Amino acid sequence: MSRHSRHDVLAAMKRIGVVPVFYNADVEVAKNVVIACADGGARCVEFTNRGDRAIHVFTALCEYRDTKRSDIMLGVGSVCDAPTAAMYIAAGADFVVGPVLDEDVAKLCNSRKIPYSPGCGSATEVHKAHTLGVDICKVFPGEQVGGPGFVKAVRGPMPWTEIMPTGGVSPTCESLTAWFKAGIVCAGMGSNLITKDLLAAKDYAGITKKVKETIALIKEIRGDQ
Repeated sequence: MSRHSRHDVLAAMKRIGVVPVFYNADVEVAKNVVIACADGGARCVEFTNRGDRAIHVFTALCEYRDTKRSDIMLGVGSVCDAPTAAMYIAAGADFVVGPVLDEDVAKLCNSRKIPYSPGCGSATEVHKAHTLGVDICKVFPGEQVGGPGFVKAVRGPMPWTEIMPTGGVSPTCESLTAWFKAGIVCAGMGSNLITKDLLAAKDYAGITKKVKETIALIKEIRGDQ
């Protein structure tokens, strides 16, 4: 089961401002990436369901979290259906993220009090997600859907909407300023944050450094005290 409450996970996402997103088939590499992100301040980490038997890697990560690093909040991404969500929730997922909005996944997550961030690409989908109990809507693919302009347009008539874009967000001042000024509460970042070069070199200290810099930049942009 999940280690952290729905309230704590959502609060951490919004407070930190970034959710690192990655997949790696090697348990030790995946574990070191999660640790590096958490040590950099990003305690909410999304491991995507992208490879064969990815659930086994995720289960090992949850076992490590439960015994060694209870401060880490582990989520699963790329979830498109309820059976897959159920499998990861049973393994210990603290939150579930998907590229699409699936009603059955929303109902399952709500019944287990697990945060669910589905991919939404229109105001109608955002509204439907709200009616299904979603707190933070994922905008995906962020750049192709309309970028920061889309977020600003949706939040005009629906200012209560909390959005996390994934895809098209970079750890640069220009990119982060545009997105956060548009009104997002946090950003999902994959290969722009955990780069192929850092992974190939197993430069976990480099990942920690990049995450720290990104969080510091977000705090500066938001004017956090």
